[in-house]
Amino acid sequence: MLEGLPPNNATHVMRLTIDEKRARAVADLIVESFEPAEAASTAFETETRWAGGGRAWQVEVYFGFEPDPEDLRALVAAAAGEEAAERIEFALTEKRDWVANSLVGLAPVLAGRFLVHGAHDRVRIGINDIGVEIEAGLAFGTGHHGTTRGCLLHFDSLLKRRRPRKVLDVGCGAGVLAIAAAKALRRKVWLGDIDPIAVEVANANARLNGVAAYAKAIVSRGVESRALREGGPFDLVFANILAKPLRRLAPSLASVTTPDGEAIVSGLLYADVPGVLAAWRAQGFYLRERIDLEGWASLRLGR
Repeated sequence: MLEGLPPNNATHVMRLTIDEKRARAVADLIVESFEPAEAASTAFETETRWAGGGRAWQVEVYFGFEPDPEDLRALVAAAAGEEAAERIEFALTEKRDWVANSLVGLAPVLAGRFLVHGAHDRVRIGINDIGVEIEAGLAFGTGHHGTTRGCLLHFDSLLKRRRPRKVLDVGCGAGVLAIAAAKALRRKVWLGDIDPIAVEVANANARLNGVAAYAKAIVSRGVESRALREGGPFDLVFANILAKPLRRLAPSLASVTTPDGEAIVSGLLYADVPGVLAAWRAQGFYLRERIDLEGWASLRLGR
């Protein structure tokens, strides 16, 4: 289980070793409590045996600021009990190139006709593949995470029956989805992210992939930017973010979507799906298809 990558200026980390169920609950609650550019969590199985049976799991939460220990203990206590809150460890972490580290040793990711790869794997692009090359840099989203791959699989399926005229990517991160859309459609795509560094890297990746003329990321929280709103209405909206902002942004994203438009949303643990679906159904959307990968759900919503 991995929610995004550590924030661009990650300097602090919280660690907790616990059983799997509570580890997932802690990682989910903490990351839901912060903006994506501020904190990111991971929970993974260790080699250590847990006292209650099975292997112990470790939660790591990375922060781009110095968090309040008492606030975090309160969140952990709410998710996993007071005993777990007392086991928290805090540390400093050196600033690193997280995307570069995440790509080391990783094979290209194939999602339908889309192949997400690094520079070292350009030769592996097949004649029928649409390659999306990701430059190592500080940003979220390399394509190796189940949420991004799920979105690409949905997009590949959608392209078999329609070609969207206007595409919006909210929370674009490194720009994988927007670049894939620009390369597949050869037309302008609108994209934005709340993180200025992610925007810089998305634009660098667009240049690297030869679609800078079609995809220029801007800093925007949702569709607050006039430049994004004026690009609509959109017949396809990508939102690979988290459950809380997906629920909160449902009305504003619906307002810039065409009456026959679709949305591909992800960043959801399985338990998040009912709440997100309820928020989007209230805006006139329904579930067309669901893909589950690596503990995460990606949804394609019709209207």
